[in-house]
Amino acid sequence: MPVSGAQLRELTNEPVPNHMKKWWFCLGGTPAYLFVVQIVTGIMLAMYYQPSSTTAYESVRYITEEVTFGWYFRGLHKWAATLMIAAVVLHQMRVYFTGAYRRPRELNWLIGMSLLMVTLGLGFTGYSLVFEQLSYWGATVAGNITDTVPVVGGFFKRILLAGDTYNEQTLPRFYILHAAIMPVSLILLIIVHVAFIRLHGVTEVEVPEEPKDEPKHFNFFPDHMLTELALGLVVMIVLSALATIFPAELGPRADPLTTPEVIKPEWFFYASFRWLKLFGPTFAVLSMGLIVFLMFAWPWIDRLLIRVTRNKELSTYIGIVAVFLLIGLTVWEAAVTH
Repeated sequence: MPVSGAQLRELTNEPVPNHMKKWWFCLGGTPAYLFVVQIVTGIMLAMYYQPSSTTAYESVRYITEEVTFGWYFRGLHKWAATLMIAAVVLHQMRVYFTGAYRRPRELNWLIGMSLLMVTLGLGFTGYSLVFEQLSYWGATVAGNITDTVPVVGGFFKRILLAGDTYNEQTLPRFYILHAAIMPVSLILLIIVHVAFIRLHGVTEVEVPEEPKDEPKHFNFFPDHMLTELALGLVVMIVLSALATIFPAELGPRADPLTTPEVIKPEWFFYASFRWLKLFGPTFAVLSMGLIVFLMFAWPWIDRLLIRVTRNKELSTYIGIVAVFLLIGLTVWEAAVTH
């Protein structure tokens, strides 16, 4: 190889700020690790899964009940998806509350927000593939919600469902999105995200209890790599335990003629679903779209707020209110029957 050992050491031994010794600052590597688990288990499930409305449910039942350890790897896939979404959300919160989106890292904040949106899209298309009642009616409700957006709603509904209503082409479309388009998009975004981190370096965060005479940085390899590896092993144990103790279940087969008494999405859409119930489709969709736009544009909004108010902590207070609102809506939706 035309690379010397010294060059390899220089490449991997990027100085890392001391605050990265704290495990909660490893939230960036955790979703990447879980994404690898998703790819491996997803390929294994794809060997048996048949993306058609006539065969999907039976193929999932076959994986769950007859394939050797099929129930286990389906459980790993499901719980890795759940933890991956939680890790991406927590990572984005950590970036927000440490101000790591500020200049010169505005573009990387956009990449991070795009990663969050694609991850949520993977979660939605993933549970839509099982073709149980939740899958079918969740996709139908999502299409109807999309249709309420003025001007472009009908167009995007037809793109999502491959037609005006759920039809035989809808499930293959979800499968292509879930197994090809979104994973490739996520990989490309991760490459750009890591490239920006390499260019800008990791954001410095002041740690009050840190001794003044202690070095401000340590080597990425092997020190930080060992922290990430240890956290990855813990996550693997947790994943294996969850997949064994709480295996992925299989609900009733999708029935277009029977509307379930209770239709609820996965937990990561609880807040949006409760918001929808509170304010109705059109206002809820438009307001959620505005919130997402504000989240993408926050580095520039934050700069404007600081210029106007001269208060660098205002974004922190806004973030605290937003987090409590998100948790409150999620718990509210989880607690109620309908």
